[in-house]
Amino acid sequence: MAKYEALKQAILTGDENIVVSEVNKALKEKTDPQDVLTNGLIAGMEIVGKRFRSGEMFLPEVLLSAEVMHKGIDILNPLLSKAGRKGVGTVVIGTVEGDIHDIGKKIVALLLEGSGYTVYDLGVDVKGGTFLEAIGKYKPDVLGMSALLTTTMPHMGEVINLLKEKKLRSKVKVIVGGASVNEEFARSIGADGYAVEAGTGVELVKKLLAKK
Repeated sequence: MAKYEALKQAILTGDENIVVSEVNKALKEKTDPQDVLTNGLIAGMEIVGKRFRSGEMFLPEVLLSAEVMHKGIDILNPLLSKAGRKGVGTVVIGTVEGDIHDIGKKIVALLLEGSGYTVYDLGVDVKGGTFLEAIGKYKPDVLGMSALLTTTMPHMGEVINLLKEKKLRSKVKVIVGGASVNEEFARSIGADGYAVEAGTGVELVKKLLAKK
């Protein structure tokens, strides 16, 4: 939408002052906060995600864009809470037990948040029981697991088996990713999808939830 062009451009360039100014301006014009979120902030981050996937933007720029987008969300949150914010889905994400690699997983989380998903990032070295607790607590649509080390990849399958044991597997889509992971491995452990790199994670989540 043309009315949000300045806001989206400010997200792309990481200009916090303009983001704050444009969000406040929209609210003064009695614009629906949900519209500002969806067609302004989220739309801007979706462009960031596309440019990151195509190699036009790099990690420091993505992090800056996400940071300034959150400044806008901070302004909207009180109003969104009153109105009942419409989320597009909930994702629990974490790096599996024994693995402390964080960057790829963090980018996926940021891009998902930027696309309007509620994301609970459990961090790194996450044990199977912790994933299960989070699923019970947050009732996510998607569980995302990351592993960079080949020695920690088997923990992904262990978590999926735990979900089956607890009768939770049918309640959540499971996606996996990381430098050592590939599509064949994802299929072998019963995951619903595999993201080849951080930028494709959002598209994978959208695709899986569209089938629900």
